[in-house]
Amino acid sequence: MSLRVAGSIATSALRTSEVGIAVASSNVANADTDGYTRKTASNVTRSTGTNISSVDVSAVNSNVDRYLLKTLVAAQSDLGYTDTRNSYLDRMQSAFGSVSDDDSGGTDIGSMIDALADTLGTLATSPESESAKAATVQDLSDLAESLRSTSSSIQSLRAQADDEIASTVDSINETLNSIDSLNDQIVKGKALGQNVTDLEDQRNTALKSLATNIDVTYQVDDSGLMRISTASGKSLLDSKVHELSYTPAASVSAGTAYSASGSSGFNGIMLNGTDVTGSSLGGTLGALVQLRDTDLPAQQAALDELATTLMDSLNAIQNQGTSYPAPQSLTGTETVSAGDALKVTSGTLRVAVTDGSGTAAEVLDIDLSTLSTLQDVVDAINTMGTASASISADGKLVIAATDASNGIAVGGDDGAFSTAYGMNDLLTGTGASDIKVATRIAGDSSLLATGALSSNSGLTAGDTVLTSGEGSVAQALSAAFSTSHDFDAAGGLSARSTTFAGYAGAIIQGAATLADTASAAYDSQNTYTSSLESTFSSQSGVNVDEETAAISTLQSAYEAAAAVMKTLQEMFSTALDMVQ
Repeated sequence: MSLRVAGSIATSALRTSEVGIAVASSNVANADTDGYTRKTASNVTRSTGTNISSVDVSAVNSNVDRYLLKTLVAAQSDLGYTDTRNSYLDRMQSAFGSVSDDDSGGTDIGSMIDALADTLGTLATSPESESAKAATVQDLSDLAESLRSTSSSIQSLRAQADDEIASTVDSINETLNSIDSLNDQIVKGKALGQNVTDLEDQRNTALKSLATNIDVTYQVDDSGLMRISTASGKSLLDSKVHELSYTPAASVSAGTAYSASGSSGFNGIMLNGTDVTGSSLGGTLGALVQLRDTDLPAQQAALDELATTLMDSLNAIQNQGTSYPAPQSLTGTETVSAGDALKVTSGTLRVAVTDGSGTAAEVLDIDLSTLSTLQDVVDAINTMGTASASISADGKLVIAATDASNGIAVGGDDGAFSTAYGMNDLLTGTGASDIKVATRIAGDSSLLATGALSSNSGLTAGDTVLTSGEGSVAQALSAAFSTSHDFDAAGGLSARSTTFAGYAGAIIQGAATLADTASAAYDSQNTYTSSLESTFSSQSGVNVDEETAAISTLQSAYEAAAAVMKTLQEMFSTALDMVQ
């Protein structure tokens, strides 16, 4: 072997050791850098043409388990999904209140219903008590306010989720563009034979961030280009970025819903002109869509079922009676027109005008089976000398005593006519979002109906038709809170027959179960993902002790190669001297 060949071998050994030391030193320096993976220099033997091989560095590679990375990316998506649902559903559960352990009672809807039931129990035994009426109206107003507040909290969470969908879409697009930029640098670097492992680490970190927001699949080709698609197969990144787009709703209410047609409500999340809202988005984005369109509306539906059943039941009872003394006028809540066919076509409607002591000024019994339209009823009442009926400009039936010192009361048909037109409603609204005590009763609790118009036949002017102590309606209101009612299936609750408090308890329990399930899912996924992260770090991360030992070994190799080089230089100098 010539001195020239020996020198070439020693030089390559020096160069290889230098690169190894540089790589190991970089590993130590970046041991705590987020996303950095351990780099190794791959050595290969090179032929010298003399049957003796030298060593050289073929490449610097990242120590990354590609299959483990794919598993970790998928886990990040599940973690983003469970984390988001856990956060929102925990706040949703808080909106329903909690049962207090102290003597002050609970703050949840069920406890408020129990408190109202107790107050109505007092009213049932003292229907003439103005303080009992005031307490009843106050408790009922508090319950309605609690339902509205809870509904508002749910819609607020939906609005937050909708806004967060928009910000998450922006984050996804930003990350995709970042990966696209790294793609360009990596592809160009690989083509030039450059070390691109640090760039690949940055891209993998960005990929995990992307997966947290949306479930993705990806592949890297031989050129180093990473292609990314949604879980449903729609391309997000190939030779260019395919951005998502979304415009949040200007406002969100119980009636706001996503429609694939995009005609109203929430807009669609668009990708390449296609609405992908209903596809398997996964990650934070998928969780937000599910919360906004499924989880939270289900809770709203259950609240609405409680509110409407409460309204229908209490209004049906309230419309059977009248306050004492009777109010000067009654105005319906239903929107009507004169030509409407009668909603009640049988039974006898009794209309009585009374003074402050319950004595009749006039009584009219109307056989509803002989009439066809609402105008027929208006005309019949207008035959009375002390009362009048009309349809207001906003389409409400109004019945009033013509003398302001008198009152008007209706009955005789178990409240069927009054209920049909909402003449003496206790509660108004369309659901939990707007339920409230009727304005006139909220403003004057003495207008709360506690008794009923006398059903005796042949009543005329001068007869007693209302009495202060008659509390049949107050008793019926009280009984309504211990009686089971039929509730339709709503949200996550099946159809059932139970009390108001029982259904409220089912809503609260359902919300708690949903939140607990979401919390358990997050904890489990967080533990799993953390385990994968630890495994990935163990396999691909930097062990400073190992790298320090490697540097020491490489330094020894470098010193040995340097010694060989020095010896060769001395031998070469000796040979030159001999020639001279």
